[in-house]
Amino acid sequence: MTTTAASTQEQKLAHALKLDKLAEVAVKVGLGLRAGQELVMTASLDALPLARRITEQAYRAGASLVTTLYSDDEATLMRYHFAPTESFDHAAKWLYDGMGAAFKSGAARLAIAGGNPALLANEDTDKVGRANRAVSQAYRPALELITRHEINWTIVACATPAWAAAMFPEDAPDAAMDKLWEAIFETTRINQQDPVGAWKTHDADLQMRAARLNEKRYAALRYRGPGTDFLLGLADDHVWMGGGTTAGNGLYCIPNMPTEEVFSMPHKERAEGTVTATKPLSHQGTMIEGIQVRFEKGCIVEAHATRGEEVLRKLIDTDEGARRLGEVALVPHSSPIAHSGMLFYNTLFDENAASHIALGQAYTSCVRDGDKLTPEQLAAKGANDSLIHVDWMIGSEKLDIDGITAEETAEPLMRQGEWV
Repeated sequence: MTTTAASTQEQKLAHALKLDKLAEVAVKVGLGLRAGQELVMTASLDALPLARRITEQAYRAGASLVTTLYSDDEATLMRYHFAPTESFDHAAKWLYDGMGAAFKSGAARLAIAGGNPALLANEDTDKVGRANRAVSQAYRPALELITRHEINWTIVACATPAWAAAMFPEDAPDAAMDKLWEAIFETTRINQQDPVGAWKTHDADLQMRAARLNEKRYAALRYRGPGTDFLLGLADDHVWMGGGTTAGNGLYCIPNMPTEEVFSMPHKERAEGTVTATKPLSHQGTMIEGIQVRFEKGCIVEAHATRGEEVLRKLIDTDEGARRLGEVALVPHSSPIAHSGMLFYNTLFDENAASHIALGQAYTSCVRDGDKLTPEQLAAKGANDSLIHVDWMIGSEKLDIDGITAEETAEPLMRQGEWV
């Protein structure tokens, strides 16, 4: 065997080992899978190698059944090219009803992210908007079980050729994939000697940050930065969270891997001012760039984007709650993802590089005793209700954030993107 061949073989073995570690972390730390529990997983065909490793790790952890639903980009595009126009108001409700039934019966949920960030960039925006709305409506009963954290769930990423090409357009396909995989391994702590232990330490740090914010009990947050002058009121009895959480089924999970945020619930009627995005938003295969919106009494009254504005407008027209906020998250600019200097074109990563807000559905776990409150009681505390939940990034090294006390005193919280 030549030296070059031996080196290539070593690289393949090292990569396979890291894939196994990622799968192990996803199951043991991200999901906290319980022996005897079912797992419902979604993945693209490009993610097959990782999905198989996660399946193996899940069975090793005692899973009773792993069911994986695969998607295919080419098949998705065929719909836009050949399907009847009227069909775009239709979604496979039977499928989402089945997923909801699985969750209610005790199944865990794992999603493998990594699709083409610009898959639908050249497709009819009306069709894209209608299809997204139909899926949101069909998926909502199952999604509510996730947003209420009634089940243990997590999201991990898999490098795919289209995603790698978007991030590293100047590189050859193999080199681009290698770079993207390395970025995934680095930001998910797989490159550390003990990834499981590293995640436990990181989780404890995020829990500590959230606890400090809960002690402060700020009534609002004030944001100031380029293109941003924004006052965001927090929901009554809001709770800050970070890292992992104990789901309603009693299992501890870390929903996003990677995660660098502490997050809470804004009041749906207490957002005032202008916010400018600091990173592009990849939404359902469409890129939206240069987002700037203006809020009055919690509602978007003006929205612009330098690219994808029509998609943005259709997004916020999904329902009344789509123009209001359901999540606020704080992330230091020194996070590993921001420190990498990479734009991932993927919300799972980019939201953990910058402080962000989310349009749409609120997480009821972010209000005190939220799992015991009726929809009407949650709404009275400021919880937003919507078919969508879409994060977009507003933080940078130029953003300052103050915590506003109940007495309307401003306290420095973040300066130039970093915790004070």
